[in-house]
Amino acid sequence: MAPPPDEGTPPDAPAKKSRNRRLRLWVALGAGVLALLCLGGAGVALLLYDGETKIDRAASDQVTSSFLRAYLVNRSDDEAALYRCRDGAELEQLASLRAEMIDREKKFGTKVTAVWESMVVSAATGAAASVSVDLVIVGSKNGQQISSRTESWSFGLIDQDGWRVCSARK
Repeated sequence: MAPPPDEGTPPDAPAKKSRNRRLRLWVALGAGVLALLCLGGAGVALLLYDGETKIDRAASDQVTSSFLRAYLVNRSDDEAALYRCRDGAELEQLASLRAEMIDREKKFGTKVTAVWESMVVSAATGAAASVSVDLVIVGSKNGQQISSRTESWSFGLIDQDGWRVCSARK
C-alpha cells in the first residue's frame, strides 16, 4: 500500500515550479535587453553630444571669428584660450583694445561692442596663415549708437592640431 499523500503539498507543485522558472527567465531576458538598449542609447547620445560640442579649428577664418567672439564679445579668457596658440601668443595690442573698451564702459556709462567684417585669408602657407579683419568698435548708450570707428587688423595663425591665433596687429 502506498503512503497517503501529504496534505500540505498540492498535487500540482512541480508545474508551478516550472512556470516560476520560465517567468524568471523571461523577466531576466527582458531586463537584459532593456539594459543593452539603454547602454546603446547612452552611447549614441554621447557620440552626438561630442560631435555637437567639438571645437572646429579646420578653417583659419572661422577660428579667427570664434577667437574674436570669445575675446572681445564674451570677454572670456578661458573660451579664447581654446582658439589661441599654446605658447608665445603676441596679443598685447588686442588686449589693449579690450582694456580700452572696458575702461570706456566704466568711464562713460556706455556699452562698447566689437563686430568684424571683411574677413579675408590673405596668406595660408603650410602650417601658417594670416587673416585680415576690419573691426568695428561701437559705443552705445540707452540703445542709441553714440560712436563708431573701424580698425584694420591682421591675425597670424599656426596649425597646431587645427588653426590657432598666435598674433594680432593693428
